[in-house]
Amino acid sequence: MPRVLSGIQPSGDLHLGNYLGAIRSWVANQDTDDCFYAIVDLHALTLDIEPGDLRSRTAATAVSLLAAGLDPERCTLFVQSQVHEHTEMAWLLECTATMGELGRMTQFKDKSERRASVRVGLFTYPVLQAADILLYDSELVPVGDDQRQHLELARQLAVRFNNRFGPVLVVPEATFPVVGARVMDLQHPGQKMSKSVHSPLGTISILDPPQDIERKVRRAVTDNDGEVRYDPRGKPGVSNLLELLAVSTGQAPDVVADLYEGYGPLKADTAEAVIELLRPLQRRHASLSADPGLVAGVLAGGAAKARQVAGETYRRAASAVGLLEPG
Repeated sequence: MPRVLSGIQPSGDLHLGNYLGAIRSWVANQDTDDCFYAIVDLHALTLDIEPGDLRSRTAATAVSLLAAGLDPERCTLFVQSQVHEHTEMAWLLECTATMGELGRMTQFKDKSERRASVRVGLFTYPVLQAADILLYDSELVPVGDDQRQHLELARQLAVRFNNRFGPVLVVPEATFPVVGARVMDLQHPGQKMSKSVHSPLGTISILDPPQDIERKVRRAVTDNDGEVRYDPRGKPGVSNLLELLAVSTGQAPDVVADLYEGYGPLKADTAEAVIELLRPLQRRHASLSADPGLVAGVLAGGAAKARQVAGETYRRAASAVGLLEPG
């Protein structure tokens, strides 16, 4: 089974874009791959976040992932900061990366624009991400469009490290979800659905009650010509609804489009499909939330499994660069 690594920042409640764009694929991959899934709380430190919020969001994200279908018997789910090799491996890779490479990262440019002061962690964020990937000898890494550049950096660092120190690190390959990879904001269909964007009507939480989902979909931005057609460039709002309906029901967006002549029925069916998609997840979430000890035990077991793999990779890399083994 190929080794797969993916991670998610602890935002607490996941939204529909997280679920359809990544998490549902994670669940499916458990049956075909050796999956390691990390809640990357160290990456969250690049943001302004209160300590108590970080702890509660990390725990809430774990509950949401388990409710979505991650199974500790079929995958390794762990919290990044509970595996110390992530930061140690990041230093080895920071001594491999160059300032020019990190300065060209599009996400760094976007997030640092118009800021008077930029944290070093935001600049080196992609190197820690590379460490996350390379520590687990990951062969496949599911990524969205906005992470392709970061994965390519991880590949470049692995190749450079191996060229200098020998065949130590596995060079990973990217995999890309086909449908639902970019679920767009319902109010601003030109941008991804995201909790970081101040658009409460544009973002559907996986825990939203049915009436809220209906309200948000009903108010989703479309256009004025009234034609239901799958055309992401020309009709982004309508196309986003078609993608949501399609990915929720296992169909193709252009096929779904042929079933509708008006926006009202399209919105009604999209809301219903999303509600039914999330209903079993919400039931599992309620059950897991009532047993926090179970979730903590899952994370402890996942961290122990992750440390076994990460520890071996780090020792191999540390020895290759000439570090003394601990006594």
